[in-house]
Amino acid sequence: MATTDTLRMADARGLGDERASASPSRQAFQILRFGFTVAPIVAGLDKFFHALVNWDQYLPAVVNNMVGGHGHAFMNVVGVIEIVAGIGVAVKPRIFSYVVAAWLVGIIVNLLLIPGYYDVALRDLGLALAALALGRLSAEHAKR
Repeated sequence: MATTDTLRMADARGLGDERASASPSRQAFQILRFGFTVAPIVAGLDKFFHALVNWDQYLPAVVNNMVGGHGHAFMNVVGVIEIVAGIGVAVKPRIFSYVVAAWLVGIIVNLLLIPGYYDVALRDLGLALAALALGRLSAEHAKR
């Protein structure tokens, strides 16, 4: 198993590409980057089509009231933000992984306002932690 120092020395000798792409941390970075690119884009697009789920059910009444009863339009705006976040992770994971993590924390707070969605909030906590892990891995593996 190659260490970070071994990979840096191999890269200095021109051997880094092959070894670095085989490192477990590089592979974890690539997996998480792919997931946090695709999932927000798909979820964001689905806010307009409701092919996966009726996303409006995840909007608490208090939030719907805050946006003047325009919850569906609000969810469309949420969809656009998610699409942008997914594209951002693809392009600048060192920044947008933290944006996605913060977004997921907001979703968790939103879900805790709706009785019966605590399991989804727990799942999103796991996703937020994975987004934070992507941010940390990006410090080493994302191109600057």
